[in-house]
Amino acid sequence: MKSVFINILLLLFLCDSLDSQQVGKKNPVIEEIVGQISADNLRHHVQALVGFKTRHTLSDTTSSTSGIGAARRWIKSEFDRSAASSEGRMSVEFQEFTAPPSQRIPRPAKIVNVIATIAPSRTTTNLGAEGAHANRVFILSGHYDSRASNALDSTGNAPGANDDGSGTAIVLELARAFSKYEFESAIKFVAFAGEEQGLIGSTHLAEVAKEQGWNIQAVLNNDIVGNALGGNGETESGYVRLFSEAYSAADTGAIFRQRNSLGLENDGASRLLARYVEEVAEMYVPNFAVRLIYRRDRFLRGGDHIPFDDRGFAAVRFTVAKENFDQQHQDVRSENGKSYGDLPEYMDFSYCANIARANAAALASLALAPEAPSNVRILTKGLQYDTEVRWRINPEHDLSGYIVKYRETTSPSWQHSIFTSDTTATLKVSKDDYLFAVQAVDKDGNPSLPSIPIPGR
Repeated sequence: MKSVFINILLLLFLCDSLDSQQVGKKNPVIEEIVGQISADNLRHHVQALVGFKTRHTLSDTTSSTSGIGAARRWIKSEFDRSAASSEGRMSVEFQEFTAPPSQRIPRPAKIVNVIATIAPSRTTTNLGAEGAHANRVFILSGHYDSRASNALDSTGNAPGANDDGSGTAIVLELARAFSKYEFESAIKFVAFAGEEQGLIGSTHLAEVAKEQGWNIQAVLNNDIVGNALGGNGETESGYVRLFSEAYSAADTGAIFRQRNSLGLENDGASRLLARYVEEVAEMYVPNFAVRLIYRRDRFLRGGDHIPFDDRGFAAVRFTVAKENFDQQHQDVRSENGKSYGDLPEYMDFSYCANIARANAAALASLALAPEAPSNVRILTKGLQYDTEVRWRINPEHDLSGYIVKYRETTSPSWQHSIFTSDTTATLKVSKDDYLFAVQAVDKDGNPSLPSIPIPGR
């Protein structure tokens, strides 16, 4: 018994030593990108968006100074400015389509998403231009439309500073910062329209992605990410909430039964992504936390991550820690000594910048990381006291090895990890009592998304 105990302690010591060398390694490129995020730039973007008076989906499209048409042309011009410094890697487009009449669309309306795409670089894609990296897509999004108290009011003042000028500002700022760098996967920076009318722009893009077979591996949506003072008088700027859904609408039949039988209710694609974002963001943005909220969204609300999650893509939503409902979906006014309206003066741009940095760290890590390990199996060939996990070797040329994570079945986050250069790992714990995952990690320290093992022999 004593020798077994000593062996376990030795294994834990060895794992901790390997962890400190591999898992905690920061990539200088990501640190550089995070360091470029500017609160002043975010303020400038929000003020410019507010200057269009309203960005209601059905507002004026011909004016050069007001309405959603002027707003989307300005957003495109900012993307174009970033693309000019990208050495040809970034392209910019309007994605236009006609939305049919609905509860909040009384007549057919042209909806326009504004999209900037960084293509994977041939010089950094170590699988070649046609490799797995070149096919992966990561999306950072926010919605640029706004609304007043009446969801159909297309002419009244609707500044939309925080909802969602803040999210659009983050998209623009990260597009600027990322444009100067090369990545192994495609990144799309998307400003959606029609969110306030029923997630129209995001639903269209998600459906296009599904029909065309895009390999979207993560959607980071930012909506209401600019205020620190809540409507209850409490101020919180030390963390951001990150919402993620357990099951997707696509998790049906055998997939649902398998996940349920294996105790993987909290290990769907969006939950795995949320944990990844938490770990990476907190490593690169000191003294700022990502708080995981295991829920699709807030009660009575929704966001542009939902259409992607519904179609089986991993998607999460960033939202401030403390909301102020007097400054969301409200006409600008003062009543009984209380001010209403979504204006820039109610925002905290230092806080917004930290949320942007958390996004930047996670997005850059995802886009630079190897492909997640494939064919991951937890061996169940017999009654064993140890846990053996195996997977297929990754094809990347710059691979450092693999991280095997595990946690108790009741834990929301990963508790333990070991590093190995092999494609198998034996853990001195019972597979009945823990949940497991495997990540590939490259020589720069970028970890892939986790792969959850399924039983195998």
